[in-house]
Amino acid sequence: MYLKSLTLRGFKSFASATTLKFEPGICVVVGPNGSGKSNVVDALAWVMGEQGAKTLRGGKMEDVIFAGAGGRKPLGRAEVTLTIDNSDGALDIDYTEVSVTRRMFRDGASEYEINGSKARLMDIQELLSDSGIGREMHVIVGQGRLSQILESRPEERRAFIEEAAGVLKHRRRKEKAQRKLVSMQANLDRLTDLTGELRRQLKPLARQAEAARRAATVQADLREARLRLAGYELTQLQEKLGSAEEQTAMLLAQVEEVTTQLDAATEIHTNLEADLAVAAPAADAAQQLWFDLSSLVERISATKRIADDRVGSFQETPYAGQDPDQLERRAQRAAAEYQELATHVEIAAERLDNMRDEVAIRQEAADQADREHLAQVRALADRREGIVRLLAQEESQRAQVTALEEEITRHDELVAETLTRLQEAEAQHQELGETLARLTLDTEPLRETHVRADAEAKAAEQRLEQVRSQQQNLERHVSRLESRIETLRATVPVTHGALSDSLTKASGVTHEFTPLAQHITIRPTAPAGVDGALALALGALSEAVTGTIRLDATTRNALATIPESVPRTAVILPGTGGIWHLDADLPADAAWLIDHIDVDADYAATVSRLLADVVWAETLDSACAIVDADARLKAVTPTGVLVGDGWFIAGRGTRGAVEITAQIATAQAELADAHADLNQLAGTFAGAKQAAEDARIRAAGATSALQEQETRVAELTRDLKRLESQVTANRKEYERTTGHAMQAATRLAELQHKLADTTDRLARVEEDTDLEEPTTQARDAAAQALAQVKAMELEAQLALRTAEERAESVRGKSTNLFRQAEQERQAKARHEQAMARRRAQAALARVVADAARDLLARATDATERATSDRDAAITRRNQVQTRLATAKDQVTALRTQQTRLTDNAHNMEIARSQAQVRMEEAQTKLVEQLGVPVTDIMRDYTPGPEFDLKQEKARLKQAEKDLSSLGKVNPLALEEYKALEERYEFLSTQLDDVEQARKDLTDVIEDVDAKILQLFTDAWLDVQAEFPKVFATLFPGGEGRLVLTEPGSMLTTGIEVEARPPGKKVKRLSLLSGGEKSLTALAMLVAIFRARPSPFYVMDEVEAALDDVNLRRLIALFVELRKDSQLIVITHQKPTMDVANVLYGVTMRGDGITRVISQRMTPGDLANPPAPQSSQS
Repeated sequence: MYLKSLTLRGFKSFASATTLKFEPGICVVVGPNGSGKSNVVDALAWVMGEQGAKTLRGGKMEDVIFAGAGGRKPLGRAEVTLTIDNSDGALDIDYTEVSVTRRMFRDGASEYEINGSKARLMDIQELLSDSGIGREMHVIVGQGRLSQILESRPEERRAFIEEAAGVLKHRRRKEKAQRKLVSMQANLDRLTDLTGELRRQLKPLARQAEAARRAATVQADLREARLRLAGYELTQLQEKLGSAEEQTAMLLAQVEEVTTQLDAATEIHTNLEADLAVAAPAADAAQQLWFDLSSLVERISATKRIADDRVGSFQETPYAGQDPDQLERRAQRAAAEYQELATHVEIAAERLDNMRDEVAIRQEAADQADREHLAQVRALADRREGIVRLLAQEESQRAQVTALEEEITRHDELVAETLTRLQEAEAQHQELGETLARLTLDTEPLRETHVRADAEAKAAEQRLEQVRSQQQNLERHVSRLESRIETLRATVPVTHGALSDSLTKASGVTHEFTPLAQHITIRPTAPAGVDGALALALGALSEAVTGTIRLDATTRNALATIPESVPRTAVILPGTGGIWHLDADLPADAAWLIDHIDVDADYAATVSRLLADVVWAETLDSACAIVDADARLKAVTPTGVLVGDGWFIAGRGTRGAVEITAQIATAQAELADAHADLNQLAGTFAGAKQAAEDARIRAAGATSALQEQETRVAELTRDLKRLESQVTANRKEYERTTGHAMQAATRLAELQHKLADTTDRLARVEEDTDLEEPTTQARDAAAQALAQVKAMELEAQLALRTAEERAESVRGKSTNLFRQAEQERQAKARHEQAMARRRAQAALARVVADAARDLLARATDATERATSDRDAAITRRNQVQTRLATAKDQVTALRTQQTRLTDNAHNMEIARSQAQVRMEEAQTKLVEQLGVPVTDIMRDYTPGPEFDLKQEKARLKQAEKDLSSLGKVNPLALEEYKALEERYEFLSTQLDDVEQARKDLTDVIEDVDAKILQLFTDAWLDVQAEFPKVFATLFPGGEGRLVLTEPGSMLTTGIEVEARPPGKKVKRLSLLSGGEKSLTALAMLVAIFRARPSPFYVMDEVEAALDDVNLRRLIALFVELRKDSQLIVITHQKPTMDVANVLYGVTMRGDGITRVISQRMTPGDLANPPAPQSSQS
């Protein structure tokens, strides 16, 4: 027997179906860490029945199902099939090949199959236990199992030997027999208790049977009485059921009637809603038109007021300045005088010019004479000094002349440039001055417009504040009226609630009441005091309520049972007819009180009957006279006195509902008027607000324009001052540069003169060889003549200066007068322009005022028409709304009544159903209790005229008393006694059978214990003998043995392991190294394998902790075990791979799925392995 193949589907990392085909000998599974090698071991343990999730390296059993990895989704089940070659018949089954399948689903369900047939886990475990494979799975040595073997308790080590010896099957049989024995003992105890209990019950039951025979007669009388009372009860229930059916039919008829009325009222309500849908937009449109026209009237009024103010503020103002023509004539006279003086200046200037010419001639002659004399003197000196110095002086003077000429050229250019700047600055100054003058002229109209716009804005704001104050006063008045109405409504006494609740509770029908005052309205034309008089005339009925209530039998019964806690309440019922009063003659100052009020049509007739004899009298004397004239009448006065024939009522009491309702109506009328005034004022306020806004905008525009103009004037003024400074600076610069140029020209003339003199001297030196001493006669004569002419020139200059000063004084006067005349003419022109503009504005304002007056009249007329149309539209809308509200109230009332009647009908139907149910329950109960059909009861036991309920109840009571005196009677005591006796005999027989079966099970347990003792003892002796040999193989020179913990009790003893490696004296396992512990555990397992070989063994990396020497020792054991058993080894060690018959390679790619390849090997061929073959399908 050996493992032939292992197929995995969805088990852990084996997502796809994978089949591993095993061969006899050593099958080695290799692969990198985490590739899924140990999952093969887990699959073998799982398919052979492993139930521990931790043993399978999981937290729960569902962890064995593939959970998904990479692109593969999780699977819903795991399945493993193990195929075993059973050619040698090691398994007790008639097949040469056995397939064991285990399947598990995610919901926890499991399935087991043997060769495709459904099986149980127990079937698989018993099948495998015959080959030494049990639930301890000692043939599967997984990772960490070696340490568990050594660290386990002695009793747990015993289990390995028992499993290898095949004891587990017999132990399971023993446990099953023990469980049966335990359960049998419980049955035995139960049977013993039952027989004893039945024995005790037989005697009392015999006495009960005798009592039952005596009670039969009494029960017959009791049954007869109960039947007669049942007939009476059924008759009463039938009567109640009939009454309920009758009331239900009546209520359903009322519901149908009210439904018809509701349909008609709903149709009226729908029509009125359609009318309101037309009337409401029309009223809104009329209201909006009226509002727009009212606003327009206010704006036109504001425009008219502004225009009238502008017309009234215009006055013709004469020019207050000097006459420009007169000033111009004065200027012309001053100009003529200036011309005359200018002629004198010209004559003096001409004389001065002549004298200057003469002076020049005399000066030239004197200079010539002086030069001649000086030349002669110098020539003489030059001759003495030499010609070289003159030549040098001439050269120097020529250079100076050339340099000065260049300087004069530069000065001329600078003068021209300065003059250009001066002329440009003067031109800009003149242009800016003209612009400033124009802007200054335009500022005054803007200032006037600003003042006027500001005044108009203040007036419009005052008008707006006036209208706003009126609106706020009206709003406060409306608020006070609304508060007063709410206060009055809160003081209306309400006393009908208790009556309504009481009637509803008593009759089962909902009753609703409304105060009578809500149906009475004081006419607007009624005199003051009618409300108090009406309350006085009605008396206690002024607090009455109204309601649509029928005085039928149900209501009368409800009224008859009203509790005393309900306050007294007067109810006015609807009536037919209209307003009427007594036929009597009244004085001229008296009137019928009923003529001053309006009453709703439903209650007009009833109220008329209450007030038909009441007369309204203006004075008490008139009231007394009316009563004296006709004793049928009563008269009431405004002061609150009611006079009748032989009696009167006077004084003030607490205000009643009628009086308060009348006051509410008066306040509501005032509130409506206040709302109308407020609406009327809304249009005026809107117009005033718009006018104020327009005025503010105009004032802001005028202010902005004036500020912009003034800002521009200020900027131009600053620019003009800047230009004046610039002109002054340019003029000074021009004068400075001109002065420099004249100075340079003067120096040039002097140098040129000196150069000419030097040249002349040089020529004289070269020409004159003989020079005499010069004379001074010619020079002195010329100097004397020059002095005389200069004196005459001075006199001419003085005369010219005097004439110029006189002419200049006159010329400035004429210029000033011309300038002043021009200014006055411009000022007069501006005044005339302003007056013309004002006249034009006044004329325009007059036209606007006339147009506004005409437009105001038309707008007022249109507003009045719009007011009329609005009032008509609002009245129409209000009428429709009132009718709609009435219709709505009627629909609501009818719907409420329909709901109430429907609920009452439903309640009555429920009552009928309950009566029916009670009837049926009573029938069922009576049939169950008495066992007689209802038809028989109604036929035979219907109470007749002679039926006496009290007598029948007394008969029933007596029969019950007689039966009670007998105590508890079991009517089936005879039958029970016979059945109990038969049961006692049967249980006695069963008790004997159970005791015999218990003895048989005890014998079976003893036989099983003997078998277990024999199997374990034989296996223990063999394992005990093999362990030292295997230990010596693994530990050459070492010593090891197995010891029983309780040698005297072979059925319960444990097993201790003693191991002493070579060279050590310790025997405690805890002191061994990791490798020594692993070898010791392997020695124990191999000893078991040798003593009781198994068809196959699975080793999962058991040699991981061994060095090379110990590994080869272990491999030698594997080779030895291969002779009798199949080995499946999970390893990373190459020496282990060398001894393999089949090599399986396990790998896992990045998708997390395990794949397997296999190769059949000859031990030692791993140096050149052939191409591998895949085992995955």
